[in-house]
Amino acid sequence: MVGATGTGKSELALDLAEHLRARGNDAEVVNADAMQLYRGMDIGTAKLRIDERRGIPHHLFDVREVTDEAAVAWYQPLAREAIAAIHARGGDAILVGGSGLYVSSVIFDFRFPPRDAARRARLEAELAENGAGALFERLQERDPATAARIDPKNGRRVVRALEVIEQGGATHGAALPEKPELWHPATRIIGLHTSRELLVERLDRRVERMWQGGMLDEVDRLRADGIERGVTASRAIGYAQALAQLRGDTTQDEAIAETQALPRRYARRQVSWFKRYPDIEWAEHPVDVESLIH
Repeated sequence: MVGATGTGKSELALDLAEHLRARGNDAEVVNADAMQLYRGMDIGTAKLRIDERRGIPHHLFDVREVTDEAAVAWYQPLAREAIAAIHARGGDAILVGGSGLYVSSVIFDFRFPPRDAARRARLEAELAENGAGALFERLQERDPATAARIDPKNGRRVVRALEVIEQGGATHGAALPEKPELWHPATRIIGLHTSRELLVERLDRRVERMWQGGMLDEVDRLRADGIERGVTASRAIGYAQALAQLRGDTTQDEAIAETQALPRRYARRQVSWFKRYPDIEWAEHPVDVESLIH
């Protein structure tokens, strides 16, 4: 179950799981949201609390520390292992999330190019010295198609793409395989869609609720756990802005406004990614769950 952030994927997954379980199929949920992997990052990721999960087992939530890097090559085997275990118990696995690369790595026959530590170190040194912009320009020259799908400010992704290109390989981080084949043949891909106007309204209100619900307190606690040292966690939408506010680098109004702007752009990239999935079944919010079961 995929779609842009804020479209209601988590709630719909719970509704679907309940309907399946009522029919004797013990469906379980597997997380495919990169930021919900992190322990303690709850408010800013809209992570369902345990008491909100309606007794349905959830997997791959709270499995990384904020100082750990979230790597899709690490995630893929764990997600597939969780899915295989659910199938072995006779249930259906509902993979839920909006992190396109993470979803793709699980549902498609997705293989990762090799890593080259020396090239990576050199490119990361360039990143530290010159910033992401200079490396992104090089990526645009070498592989315009990949550059068009990568956030120019995401230095880690830009470095990885250049590392792969320099080895003579095709990038994995911004495109699906040419002819993606399903990892599990009985996979259905459901995309949840919401009108742009409604989605923007929902995202803006969500950010306001984050700050009202204790976002600053959550991030302040995570500082003690080392979030500022985390390559991935410290840059997460909302968390980077809350950290800036706590450091006194920005006001609360500015932090909220920036956090509201970022998900809108992210949502556009998510929709573009998922539109490329073959045989995706789009459902308009709100969804009649019965219509999904056939």
